[in-house]
Amino acid sequence: MSLDLYDRHREKLEQACSAARTRGYWSAYKEMPSPRAYGETAQDDGIKAFQAHLGKKFEIDQPTNGEWIGAEDGPFGVELNVKYPAPDVDAMMAAAKAAIPAWRKLGPKARAGVCVEILNRLNAMSFEMAFSVMHTTGQAFMMAFQAGGAHAQDRGLEAVAYGFEEMMRTPDQAHWVKPQGKNDPLEMTKKYKVAGRGVALMVGCATFPTWNGYPGLFASLVTGNAVIVKPHPRAILPLAITVRVIREVLSEVGIDPNLVCLAVDTLEAPITKEFALHKDTKIIDFTGSSQFGNWLEDNAKQAQVYTEKAGVNAIIIDDFDDIKGIARNLSFTFSLYSGQMCTTPQNVFIPKGGIDVNGENMSFDDVAKAIASGVEKFLSVPERAVEVLGAIQNPAILDRMSDAKKMGEVVLDTTEIDHPMFKGVKCHAPVIIKVDGKDVEKYSEEVFGPIVFVIATEDTQDSIEKMRTTISENGAITLGLYSKHESVIDAVEEAAIEVGVNLSINLTGGVFVNQSAAFSDFHATGANPAANAALSDGHFVSGRFRVMQSRR
Repeated sequence: MSLDLYDRHREKLEQACSAARTRGYWSAYKEMPSPRAYGETAQDDGIKAFQAHLGKKFEIDQPTNGEWIGAEDGPFGVELNVKYPAPDVDAMMAAAKAAIPAWRKLGPKARAGVCVEILNRLNAMSFEMAFSVMHTTGQAFMMAFQAGGAHAQDRGLEAVAYGFEEMMRTPDQAHWVKPQGKNDPLEMTKKYKVAGRGVALMVGCATFPTWNGYPGLFASLVTGNAVIVKPHPRAILPLAITVRVIREVLSEVGIDPNLVCLAVDTLEAPITKEFALHKDTKIIDFTGSSQFGNWLEDNAKQAQVYTEKAGVNAIIIDDFDDIKGIARNLSFTFSLYSGQMCTTPQNVFIPKGGIDVNGENMSFDDVAKAIASGVEKFLSVPERAVEVLGAIQNPAILDRMSDAKKMGEVVLDTTEIDHPMFKGVKCHAPVIIKVDGKDVEKYSEEVFGPIVFVIATEDTQDSIEKMRTTISENGAITLGLYSKHESVIDAVEEAAIEVGVNLSINLTGGVFVNQSAAFSDFHATGANPAANAALSDGHFVSGRFRVMQSRR
């Protein structure tokens, strides 16, 4: 195959590689759903494309056992009733493996070109993807458009850039000459070929199927591997659309589309373990519960396993003069997607003696009330609130919220907000609960959902130590700090490095601790129990391929 797609997308790929090196702001895809960026009819076309899937069979010509399955439950009340071909595990693995040699022979440049072409086509379909993400995960439309579309595509491109750069470190060939004094030198020609590990398994999550899924998917693809895409049963459609686009592009460039297959299962009859333990599965990407992530790490010994699991994200509040800024920023942070993000803070550590605000003491209770009042005010307009909260995807979260309220004094009870656009759908504000810092067992593990613990500690040093203990033992993706003392900032920065968590300091404006920007922010670190890899860095891609040489 020629390098047509590489040449076509070379500038964008080079920009992506440069952005990953310099870590400044850069985005390849427009995050706002404007007609100027996506076309005058893009939104209507996207709605129609999404609706065209409903109640239909999602046709993919891949190895199947002949059954049609799928039971996605639309959190906004839209009945999806989409059926997908159920996989024949062994036949699908064999077909994916058989497609690898031709894909490997394309080489890094051609593969990178194909991957960028795929991402560009997905970007053109961002409205269809947004409605698909929205009505499977419960994300509000704007978040679904951004996190499910443009931001996910940026993360995919970031993985392509990292994979490309790592592969290009080694030349295609070298002329080796070793001097031998008075004798003729020893000379050899050496060739180097990048080879993927084999078949990769990408296990999607229920809440962010594309944002969390694209990094592993495209990292594996660009480095020469086949990929089995195994969506979460609650959020299949976004990844099914993705697989269909990938297969179309692969077919166009003369590659067997079975290089990438869709493996759908149900909650009642899961098949992830069968794929994970298959002898030909050499890479696994997983986002989800610690229980299953740990199982994969312990049992899928034949594979390189990348996991993102549960964690106890934290905020430390020390002396700080802009309490309104804290409340304003945390109100959005706690409310976004009803706390159903792996980056949402759960534990807020505050000294029980209060903090200094502009030279005056503000009690623990008053700090907690300020945060609670901020959430109430922020969510006071239903039309605005529902576009931030989205819908609760898993009903078990509501039970979890009820149980959490029994753990301590309720500072802010959750409220139900009727969605003005979707009849019968109720959105849920966060619940904030006061607990004593000594009751570590109440907050030391993740309680997933819109649940916040404000924790009374002895002092800021105690807050730091309790953060250090909980994150060391159970992990975290994010850590936030509010302090006006450089000595405290220095101490928390050092503690964050020790426990391996990314830190955000004094956020009061339009940047939030639970958001991260591709090409600049690392998502997770791989240095604590919440994740064993970062999105994205060299480690995330380099284990997906090996370099083979021949010499003569």
